Amino acid sequence: MSTQLSPILTKFWDHPQSWTLKTYEANEGYAALKKALGMSQQEIVAMTKDSGLRGRGGAGFPTGMKWGFLPPPDGGPRYLVVNADESEPGTCKDTPLMMAAPHFLIEGMIITSYAIGCNHAFIYIRGEIVHVYRRLMRAVEEAYAAGHLGKDIHGTGFDLDITVHAGAGAYICGEETALLDSLEGRRGQPRLKPPFPAVAGLYARPTVVNNVESIASVPPILLHGSEWFKDMGTEKSTGFGIFSLSGHVNRPGQFEAPLGITLRELLEMAGGMRGGKKLKFWTPGGSSTPLFTDEHLDVPLDFESVGAAGSMLGTRALQIFDETTCVVRAVERWTDFYKHESCGKCTPCREGTWWLSQILERLEHGQGSEADVDKLLDICDNILGRSFCALGDGATSPITSSVQYFREEYLEHLRLGHCPFDRDASSYFASDKESASA
Repeated sequence: MSTQLSPILTKFWDHPQSWTLKTYEANEGYAALKKALGMSQQEIVAMTKDSGLRGRGGAGFPTGMKWGFLPPPDGGPRYLVVNADESEPGTCKDTPLMMAAPHFLIEGMIITSYAIGCNHAFIYIRGEIVHVYRRLMRAVEEAYAAGHLGKDIHGTGFDLDITVHAGAGAYICGEETALLDSLEGRRGQPRLKPPFPAVAGLYARPTVVNNVESIASVPPILLHGSEWFKDMGTEKSTGFGIFSLSGHVNRPGQFEAPLGITLRELLEMAGGMRGGKKLKFWTPGGSSTPLFTDEHLDVPLDFESVGAAGSMLGTRALQIFDETTCVVRAVERWTDFYKHESCGKCTPCREGTWWLSQILERLEHGQGSEADVDKLLDICDNILGRSFCALGDGATSPITSSVQYFREEYLEHLRLGHCPFDRDASSYFASDKESASA
């Protein structure tokens, strides 16, 4: 397995006008579409399955297999919906991809729509990122003008329209069925499954819901072949992915590399820990995945290895925290986020996240007792696997893992009666200092 960077989706991000159709076409843009339109739908689905491409939105479900779940055509419409509601704390891969190279996504959508028999595709994007929304709209206009979208695309008889829809900024709408409800004009809340979207999705019709990076990876696979894609990554986690490094590193940013690379290698590429400090803990896939520590520096970042080590690869959002960080404070902030973003549909998540937030606030200020730490774990146990969707499960992950690795730090808060970390020495509390001086 190669551990070198693999600039494919990020190859020309540094071009002065990387987002334009002209730049994209100068970098093999829409060559894959031309090839796809000469293939059968079954051939495209088979190539995607053979490549081993797995969903890049967090779950890691095989993309081609998801396409294959659609029932046989019945004469009615079927839809492709791209989940661009990137709201997971620490995740920053789809947004820069759409900002720097939106045509990767658009070409991937055209190829995917052709493969599944879809004539109307949707992009559901976070409403707050207005600059990205505008850039994506412009790219869609360019694609229409070039004949890549619209009626009778390149004389093949295939029609496709793409609608870009801006959401209102609800984290829950990253869950695919809540996204579909929101897209239909209803309040974004998870649906009961089954039926699954492949059978009854948008407007109760067969629907494929895929992540931005998953769909953007389709053109390179089609152009270069499934074997080319499988040469990168590991046996079961094939290909490349964008790893987002943020936090206490010298050069935070996006690093496109084969799956299976380690944090030790990525940290070296990112210039190491900021200020030469020691790594304390990190998230392998965003704040909803169990924490790792410096003991996990050499865990291969692929779906199987991260899972075997006790966490999830998720969205490859690597938030790096050094030794000056209070883990209780960090977990409290994440828990406040999940409490705020809970849609309230189910009792375990609605009530459980509220109580978790209350207890963590007490513990962070050195109040309460050791029994509160055990109460946290008890509440997490009553949420995990019992909430309507994965939001509740994700809210428990940083809590249970932080207690597993840093229980003594929780108890130190209680012994001292306050947070043991010197806030003046910790860069993590910079936002608090700025707020206080404002």
